[in-house]
Amino acid sequence: MPAPVGAAELAGVTLRVADQKGGSKALLTAAGLLADVPYRIEWSTFTSGPPLLEAVSAGGADVGRVGNTPPIFAAAAGAKISVVATSRGNAESDAILVPKDSPLRTVADLRGRTIGVAKGSSAHGQVLLNLRKAGLSKQDVKLSFLQPADAYGAFRQKQIDAWAAWDPYTSQALLEAGARVLADGNGTANGLSFLAAGTSALSDAGRNTAIRDFVTRHARAERWADGHRDEWAATWAKETGLDIGVARAAVARGPDLPVPLDDAVVASEQELADTFHADGVLPSRVDFAALVDRRYAQDLDKIRG
Repeated sequence: MPAPVGAAELAGVTLRVADQKGGSKALLTAAGLLADVPYRIEWSTFTSGPPLLEAVSAGGADVGRVGNTPPIFAAAAGAKISVVATSRGNAESDAILVPKDSPLRTVADLRGRTIGVAKGSSAHGQVLLNLRKAGLSKQDVKLSFLQPADAYGAFRQKQIDAWAAWDPYTSQALLEAGARVLADGNGTANGLSFLAAGTSALSDAGRNTAIRDFVTRHARAERWADGHRDEWAATWAKETGLDIGVARAAVARGPDLPVPLDDAVVASEQELADTFHADGVLPSRVDFAALVDRRYAQDLDKIRG
């Protein structure tokens, strides 16, 4: 790990941050933590985690935040990334939803039914684990791989029997489409998200110092959002176009909070990776521990208290 650089050299560093709409930039702005950054940030916006990590791996960006699944698929593709910080949200937001008048009452009732889900998403993993918990497998159901916008339309038109989603889509379906939760992610979804950095950026002294500062600011912003939920919901709604009621409902479940990047996190992600491998989605086994870089652990420990 390169030694930290001084303030004069850090002032000349440009940190390229990959983001998603309503993500890190919105969070840090809402928390007032971008005003005194001692380096320059160049933001780029991506539609989802997989292309974001492709950019980080290729050197087109230095660091970015994604959910629990994209790092696993990136590792399977040989991406040159490391996960350097993690946060955990409420697993209840990862849910299998059915229409309010659906006859389905348990996960076991999904046998022979069609479930809409985004392939390779946290919801995909949650479905597989919930099916296993109920004594079913993917062969017992039909998985219809749909991105959230398409899945929401199919769900409202009852073209699918169930939809595996996450917030804010879960809150949107509950509030606007009269959905009912068949099963949530308690005991199946781990609720984790990660800040991932490119290995080339981590080996550069200036960018490594900037990433250290950025991940600690990000953790502070998450703690701010937990204590200022109405303010964060308003910013999130403005940035994403979400209905303010949906944003408030999603935030009320509890914003993501920084947690240690410890062995329990690695074990949970390994279980998810192994589930995808057993399902045949991943051609080879991923060793999640090999992705983990704990160089910023002490800095983040101070923020968590």
